[in-house]
Amino acid sequence: MLKPNKILISRTDSIGDVILTLPMAGILKERFPNVSIVFLGKNYTKSIIETSEHIDEFLSIDDLNKLNPKEQIQFIRNKNISHCIHVFPKKEIAQLMKKSGVQLRIGTTNRAYHWFTCNKLIKLSRKNSDLHEAQLNCKLLSAVGINEEFSLVDLAAAYGFTKHLALPQKHKELLSKDKKNIIIHAKSQGNAVEWGLENFSKLISKIDKEKFQVFISGTQAEGQLLQPLIKNNPDAVDLTGKLSLPEFISFINEADILIAASTGPLHICAALGKKAIGLFLDKRPIHPGRWAPIGKDTHVVLMNNDSERELQQILNLAQAQ
Repeated sequence: MLKPNKILISRTDSIGDVILTLPMAGILKERFPNVSIVFLGKNYTKSIIETSEHIDEFLSIDDLNKLNPKEQIQFIRNKNISHCIHVFPKKEIAQLMKKSGVQLRIGTTNRAYHWFTCNKLIKLSRKNSDLHEAQLNCKLLSAVGINEEFSLVDLAAAYGFTKHLALPQKHKELLSKDKKNIIIHAKSQGNAVEWGLENFSKLISKIDKEKFQVFISGTQAEGQLLQPLIKNNPDAVDLTGKLSLPEFISFINEADILIAASTGPLHICAALGKKAIGLFLDKRPIHPGRWAPIGKDTHVVLMNNDSERELQQILNLAQAQ
């Protein structure tokens, strides 16, 4: 078996998916301490990827796509990558890695183009599996001799999500020193089934303001959609559009609790070891068995059209020590 020297992990999709791929890097570093880990991702996930202490280099697929085909091949050749793991399969990336002469190219058997572009194929079906997404990702590591079955506790310890920046003072001053700071992230940019602004407004109204400082987070675009929630809850601090992604990571790290659907901020919170409360439908393929946050203090509330029960469950989890 070819000894890994520099391994490229290719995952060019969204924040939550990227975070659930990071434990692979931690496991690889534990098994091969001298290996260099390169992560190929989108620019908007760069700060997520660079927060992991196990990632040595970030490569931007956005920047790579600006090069012509010959320049792309030369760029990858210059990186001296020995292994490529196609966690999120993309035909163009698989073809590029082969043309660039990457020695061991790892993909799944259920992508026809992998039979022509990869030289190590792993039989892996995500659709009908009972494993978590992070566990499924690690199945690809069998190509380098790592065949262990990893528990969610094992994977939570492998994030290495420690290289976050210091929170700017102007944002740090918003956090309460004598109350628990709780972040409500009500939108998901269409990536998850949402609980609804009316339900979140009821939740905020029932949170004990003597014990909790509430924050409403979201992108600038989401801030427009969240105006009814913001206006109906003047005691909550509006964070929408006010923090960059690196600042938001640091803000979550300084806070105590985050409540969200199955979306990036929920997984950021879990990776930081904070209390993460996720709202899920118990429906394949979006069920919590596949996509629940994994971390030291993570919780799942199932949405079953019983908002009062769900509201009380969230309150109980938030208030629990």
